Amino acid sequence: MDKKRMLGEFLRARREATTPAQVDLLDVGFRRTPGLRREEVAMLAGVSTDYYIRLEQGRERNPSDQVIGALAEVFGLGVDALAHLYALARGDLPAAPESCPPDGAVDQVSPHLIRLMHSWPQTPAFVMNQRMDVLAMNPPARAFYGRGLGQKPRVGDNTLRAVFLDPAVREFYGDWESTAQSRVAHFRATAGRNLHDSRVAQLIDELSERSADFRHAWARYDVQAEHSHTRRFRHELVGELTVDCDIFSLAGAPGQQLITLQAPLDTHSAYALDTLCREAF
Repeated sequence: MDKKRMLGEFLRARREATTPAQVDLLDVGFRRTPGLRREEVAMLAGVSTDYYIRLEQGRERNPSDQVIGALAEVFGLGVDALAHLYALARGDLPAAPESCPPDGAVDQVSPHLIRLMHSWPQTPAFVMNQRMDVLAMNPPARAFYGRGLGQKPRVGDNTLRAVFLDPAVREFYGDWESTAQSRVAHFRATAGRNLHDSRVAQLIDELSERSADFRHAWARYDVQAEHSHTRRFRHELVGELTVDCDIFSLAGAPGQQLITLQAPLDTHSAYALDTLCREAF
């Protein structure tokens, strides 16, 4: 992908994903594409239509901080998306491959962390990298996902690939569509600009070719790192349950994240999760 075009692609995607109602405009007249018109964005951001068109077309790539802030307000960008916009506008893209850690260096999980994870008998936990490959799992996580999907999860599995290409995963999540969208937004925030990483580029190409749902979600250009959220699952052994998922970035291990699963105390979900975890040992 041409980095010079990424700013324009981001702006166009966010414009098409923003409805007139979201910015208190009347939706009048025929719209050839969804979302806002270019002249509407320009008016709301306080810039000329010609200038905004040049931004989208990649002919103007140095907007001021004031313009960036105005566009972020128009599109309702969150913290991660705003940081992404600044990085695109300032050319602050990831370093070239030769200055990055060697392949596999960010995929080594601390043995101390693995030992800690294995000491949690009632808490499924796993570690993934910025490409969303699973790097380590504790027994409760293997039991939760393996028993739920009818297959043994493995270190090295890619969670984004599973969400879009595995029919069992699609059924496993009680709210697959919102889960899939948030997973893509998280991937955008953690790895979506590291296009010099051939494995990131290959994953994007593979999913774009094999999944129309991924192509649609990727084209929206949502950028939002996940930190904590609640997910519903349809588990083949214990039925439906609701689980709180927390994501922690690991100091000293750039790109690695620890994910833990818990359920509210004294609920069916807590009982179900405890039952699955006890089967792991």
